[in-house]
Amino acid sequence: MPVEIAIKSLTDQWKNLKKALTGNKSNPAITESGGLIFTALLVGVASGFGAVAFKIAIEKIQELVFNPIEKLPSYWYLFFLILIPIIGSLINTPMILRYAREAKGHGVPEVMEAVAVRGGRIKPQVGIVKTITSALCIGTGGSVGSEGPIALIGASIGSFIGQKLHLSEERMKTLVACGAAGGIAAIFNAPIGGAIFALEIILNRMNTLYFGAVVISAVTADAIAHALLGNNHAFNIPQYFVKSPWEFILYLLLAVIAAFASVTFTKLLYWSEDFFRMLKMPELLKPALGSLLLGIIGVITIKNASGFPRIYGVGYETISLALFGELTIKVTLILFAAKLFATVFVLGSGNSGGIFAPSLYLGSMLGAGFGKIATYAFPNIVVGSGAYALVGMAAFYSGATHAPMTAILILFEMTNNYQLILPLMISSVLSMIISKMISPDSINTLKLTRKGIHLSESEDIDIMQTIMVDEAMAQEFDVVPADLPLPQLYELFQQSHRNGFPIIDPKGNLIGVVTRKDLEKGKLEGDIINKSVSDIATTQGLLVAYPKEPIWKALYKMSSHDIAQIPVVESPESRKMVGLLHREDIIRAYDHAIAKKAGLQYSLERVKLGKLDNAGFLTVNLTSESKVIGKKVSEIKLPQQCNIVSLRRGRRLQIVNGQTVLRKGDQLTIFADEECVDEVQRSLFDPGSQKIEDLKAQMRYLEILIPAGAECNGRMIKDLKLPKDVIIVSILRNRENIIPHGNALILLDDVLEVYGPEDQINATEVLLTQ
Repeated sequence: MPVEIAIKSLTDQWKNLKKALTGNKSNPAITESGGLIFTALLVGVASGFGAVAFKIAIEKIQELVFNPIEKLPSYWYLFFLILIPIIGSLINTPMILRYAREAKGHGVPEVMEAVAVRGGRIKPQVGIVKTITSALCIGTGGSVGSEGPIALIGASIGSFIGQKLHLSEERMKTLVACGAAGGIAAIFNAPIGGAIFALEIILNRMNTLYFGAVVISAVTADAIAHALLGNNHAFNIPQYFVKSPWEFILYLLLAVIAAFASVTFTKLLYWSEDFFRMLKMPELLKPALGSLLLGIIGVITIKNASGFPRIYGVGYETISLALFGELTIKVTLILFAAKLFATVFVLGSGNSGGIFAPSLYLGSMLGAGFGKIATYAFPNIVVGSGAYALVGMAAFYSGATHAPMTAILILFEMTNNYQLILPLMISSVLSMIISKMISPDSINTLKLTRKGIHLSESEDIDIMQTIMVDEAMAQEFDVVPADLPLPQLYELFQQSHRNGFPIIDPKGNLIGVVTRKDLEKGKLEGDIINKSVSDIATTQGLLVAYPKEPIWKALYKMSSHDIAQIPVVESPESRKMVGLLHREDIIRAYDHAIAKKAGLQYSLERVKLGKLDNAGFLTVNLTSESKVIGKKVSEIKLPQQCNIVSLRRGRRLQIVNGQTVLRKGDQLTIFADEECVDEVQRSLFDPGSQKIEDLKAQMRYLEILIPAGAECNGRMIKDLKLPKDVIIVSILRNRENIIPHGNALILLDDVLEVYGPEDQINATEVLLTQ
């Protein structure tokens, strides 16, 4: 068999692969081209087998759970139709919560985040858990698709191989894209569509650097799927064609409708996620509740007591009926609404699956219903409602994902119909344009944006977002017990030369901190011989960091409170101390990250993390006299002891990064050592021009909990009338740290970290809590 030959060839070439990957000094081209080809081929083989196993698993689970109930009495049949998806969720959820939370949801944003933030690194267990949970979810009737899961499964395979071979970050990203492309190609019999999917969505760029490797993986995976499953197209439909040029007007109108419908789908999906996240019930039961709602909708929509819910699973059979024009207008509208809410409830509640098949389903129902109406209204120019169902699928998916090329090419390959290329192209592109005008984020990028991760088509995101506290903190640290006598504490300070120690209880929970200043204050108050640490320690309002928050947040906390170290606790709900973060740790982490990102010119971050003692804030208005107008922040030679904290541009306050271009009228807030104010002046302005303000020391940092009944609850940050010099540093929501931006929502029980002048911070607290 071709597969056996391919595997044998791979085995024979393994030594060549290792040699290519580890380097060839005599011919570097072998390392770059040969190694990349072999690894792409290897990932293609692995993702091809993974996709085949995933598809077979879904089919076997469906047969196992639904075939036995077909001959039951109608009332028992309906009961089990509702019960089976719930059981699937109850089996899945513990695995997701225990082993890989990344496995819940639709998968593609997690791959995009891994590429943008973690250099393509995905934990190996994510692919395994995603395979099991998505197969169970789809197999037990979940109204989800297989695109997202198989993309994450393939990507995790590529990442695993890259990590085992100790490849560079750029190679790792390439293999992640190769794995996603191979998975899509194999599951949908669409090698070209799979390759474009990886480039357009996963990597967010069309780059020849990746194209060859991605195509090799996609074709290899597709060949394996052909060998094991046969060459079957997902949809075998009539060869539709454009009957009249007047039809293009109808296709354009369908694209407009599909754009609005796809944006509605995206908004409802994330509304559902927010709803279930805020729902006061055990997290273990939330996916089961989503499946219960699915079951109720499914039972309501079946034609008779012995029918099968047409919204269960991927729904390709129902899509085929729409493509053949066999559904009435009433049926298409009912199934559109039912599928929309079923998918929203299932994914929003935390189940595992993709949005590709639901998008095709919704688009086909929308297009088929539109086509039926067009056929009745214009019988002489409309070829049939099935053609509009096909175009509706591409337009809806393109509107939801902002990926028209992927929509067009995958549907070409899934249907083997190339007669409608022009309607498909113009409808997909128009739907994407309109949906972008309504909502700049796609269904995939919106999840990242809500986390504060903003993708760029040219470069990776700012380095400040990529380093977590647990990557920089010290896991071995000195602590003191609360009952330690003060004379012994004094000796510890003398021996260690540290300025403070965390205080923990016998269970390892942080209960306070004690510093040299506390000890000196205790001496002034009287005899310390008979006192212990608990008598002088700070135990209220402790400033802490969390392992999975970016280190720039910890840096802000430390600098605003003039401290050199900060305890790291397990989570907001737990005070178990897991680390200690020193200023030196942050500097080392930045140095390490900058070294890895040398090609991206992160020079600004390299010089910003010097001494933070005796420092304050400068407010600088960039007038026409400034010599930095039009320059990137990374091009400005600021002193080592200063850092640009924020930039105000009109009414918008933002955090800057190395790629931010400065404009006339910008107002900079600069954190600087008092000794380097003159040097900052020289860096920004020519001699004899405007004078910058003196240091402003009265700045304050505050955490604000959003209570029930607060007027800001449910509003976007950009709609809040915050004092002009206050910036929201971060949002803590259900253990998840979100970097704020204008469109970020403020929700009940959010913890907002705000930063600004003392008087304005007080006003901000009143604004956010009333």
